[in-house]
Amino acid sequence: MSKKLSRRSRADARGVRGNGGRVIWAIRLGQVAITVVLLVIAAIRAAADGVPLPWVLALSLVFAGWYLGGLILGDRTRDLALAIWWLVGLALIWTGAVAVSSEFVWLAFPLWLLAGFILPLTWALTLSVVILAVVIAAPILHTGATSYANVIGPVVGGVFALGIARGYLELVRDGRERRRLIASLVAAQEETAQLQDELARSQRETGAGLERTRVSRDIHDTVAQSLSSIGMLARSARSTEATPQNESLAQIEQLAREGLVDARRIVNAMTPAELEGSALGDALRRMLMRMEEETGIRTDLHIDDSIPILPMAAEVALLRTAQSALANVRSHATAERVVVTLADAGDTVRLDIVDDGVGFDATRWNAKQPRRDDGGYGLRAMRARLRDIGGDLDVESVPGEGAALSASLPLATAAEHR
Repeated sequence: MSKKLSRRSRADARGVRGNGGRVIWAIRLGQVAITVVLLVIAAIRAAADGVPLPWVLALSLVFAGWYLGGLILGDRTRDLALAIWWLVGLALIWTGAVAVSSEFVWLAFPLWLLAGFILPLTWALTLSVVILAVVIAAPILHTGATSYANVIGPVVGGVFALGIARGYLELVRDGRERRRLIASLVAAQEETAQLQDELARSQRETGAGLERTRVSRDIHDTVAQSLSSIGMLARSARSTEATPQNESLAQIEQLAREGLVDARRIVNAMTPAELEGSALGDALRRMLMRMEEETGIRTDLHIDDSIPILPMAAEVALLRTAQSALANVRSHATAERVVVTLADAGDTVRLDIVDDGVGFDATRWNAKQPRRDDGGYGLRAMRARLRDIGGDLDVESVPGEGAALSASLPLATAAEHR
């Protein structure tokens, strides 16, 4: 859309320039036509008054040549000083022609036009007064007499010509200002179009980055944990005879099936399978029961009765946090017992997961740089997921004394992500 507007503005600018140029050329063409007509009239009347024809032709050709040559040269150079000297020369040629025949006073009108076009207002008025004085004095010098018409007519003609010239200049200035404003508008629209393109590209890149982050977290919290559990069961079945192999294979099959479902859910960006048709508490209870069956770790679940109904985004975040935390307990804690608590803390919902395993140095996990083999990735992903919807994650642990993880989510912030 912005590009279409920019092209339309450029077309409008060309149209304005074209219209303004046509008007200016029409005025100049009219000026030349008036000058030629007046020169022909003056030459004919001068010849009729008895001025020798060679003189008439010579004066006419000199005036016409100087006039047309100046117009052509002025279009090419645009030099104000040269234009002024050209006008002065034309006025002197005209004065000489008037000295030969008073009929050449007809050419005073184009001189007044040129004075108004070329000179500043003060100089234009001065030259116009001089030209008027020559026009009034010409009949007296040639015939010794004059009339009111020979005075009033030139005065009216001079004022009219000077007014036309100054109006022409205002038209030219207005056209230039319009062209400047349109050029500025076109440049601004092109800059706006570029900014919109950059913004759209940035939004696409940001959206792609957020989607990659979401997919990586979901894969870590679901498929990766299922694969980890499958590996543990396979190693256990191969290294010991305490658990019948058929039972281990059944558990592996179940985990693989759940991992496949999770993978499909991630691809389709749908609700977690564990939350379909059940509340968060039921999903947590099933996860702990499966963990106890598969690993022998004793589990306890405490859920406050006053827990409000949470929006889907909050339930997904808390469920993924529990999945990742319990996967860490499976893989690293060597725990005998895990206690999960879903508590109503007034304006906050809190999920606490505590185990009695080997623990770790909790003061250092948040400062680690993520690596593929770094177990701290899950903790960082949990915190990032919760912070995306206004929550946070706290971890307490020391080596040999187990670990406690607390995910908190303000209800007001969670409601905004319904």
